[in-house]
Amino acid sequence: MAPASSVVVALALVLLCFAPINISAAGVRRQPPRQQLPQKLRFGRNGEFKILQVADMHFADGKKTPCLDVLPSQVHGCSDLNTSAFIRRMIEAEKPNFIVFTGDNIFGFDATDSAKSMDAAFAPAIAAGIPWAAVLGNHDQEGTLSREGVMKHIVGLKHTLSQFNPSEAHIIDGFGNYNLEVDGVEGSGLANKSVLNLYFLDSGDYSTVPAIPGYGWIKPSQQLWFQHTSAKLRKAYMSPPQAQKSSAPGLVYFHIPLPEFASFDASNFTGVRQEGISSATVNSGFFTTMVEAGDVKAVFTGHDHLNDFCGQLTGIQLCYAGGFGYHAYGKAGWSRRARVVVASLEKTEKGGWGAVKSIKTWKRLDDKHLTAIDGQVLWSKNSAGTRRKKHIIGGGA
Repeated sequence: MAPASSVVVALALVLLCFAPINISAAGVRRQPPRQQLPQKLRFGRNGEFKILQVADMHFADGKKTPCLDVLPSQVHGCSDLNTSAFIRRMIEAEKPNFIVFTGDNIFGFDATDSAKSMDAAFAPAIAAGIPWAAVLGNHDQEGTLSREGVMKHIVGLKHTLSQFNPSEAHIIDGFGNYNLEVDGVEGSGLANKSVLNLYFLDSGDYSTVPAIPGYGWIKPSQQLWFQHTSAKLRKAYMSPPQAQKSSAPGLVYFHIPLPEFASFDASNFTGVRQEGISSATVNSGFFTTMVEAGDVKAVFTGHDHLNDFCGQLTGIQLCYAGGFGYHAYGKAGWSRRARVVVASLEKTEKGGWGAVKSIKTWKRLDDKHLTAIDGQVLWSKNSAGTRRKKHIIGGGA
């Protein structure tokens, strides 16, 4: 992005390079104890990997917590339990391989006990036995647990693949920066390679810089970790055995949208934009960092509940999920919703499964029929080169 951002990133890199391996206890955010992780993520024998994104549950005290912004006919008896019921319906309808919760999982200010609220919020995913992961939003820490405490609690829950922070990053901003690898179909040539990479980042809550108002942003230390991780995964994917010609596609999940989400209008996105883009008031350059890395195909956020669009910018799809929770602000008559993403593998000449061929998405509404809307292809292996060529040709304008 701006030269100043590049200087900040470069300076941070220099500082990290000189950081000693054994940092004093005061300078290290130690990993909390954790349970044994579920089995490794991998594509199913049907050649697909399906992800359910749940954004902004805003869970509080269950049955005692009223719904916001629903029709008068829906008010009576409506509570956090409607949010839980929606998750269960989505799991039953879509049977996802993985669930991602993209922040504001609880509304800390209204939660009597943050730990109990999180237990209840994630309970449908845990009960289903489906691997899941979560990142933090700007409201999770507003209750009885600190931001660090919230993430430590999440990491200790059953069936989660959430991580507190990467063990190799001695100093990194936020809580809950990590990546997960999705291997190819068991028994296939790519069974032991990650053919789809998932990145999770803590986009912060609010600015801690007095001169900068508004929401938080993804810091240089997090971007450096992302760059290192992306490069490492690319090298592994393009190395023997079964060396591939390019990097595996990556998907990125965090809560607060980037300023670049404001680049679209109704003519160049799929979905709706019904409110402003509540990004940070500064641009930390993370979008440019992702473009430079070359593997990211789509970014998924929450935060702005009345926006649910996907728009492509410089080869990366920027997507909202739309508001999910019933204790979150919404719009009466505009259904709560969830986003589904499916990555599909290509068939090899011998009839087996190869690399990722396409990534598609749609949303489902919490109505009588769980209506599916706005189906679209986010990325296709066959058309990626064509899009890039068109962008280069038009780049001098």
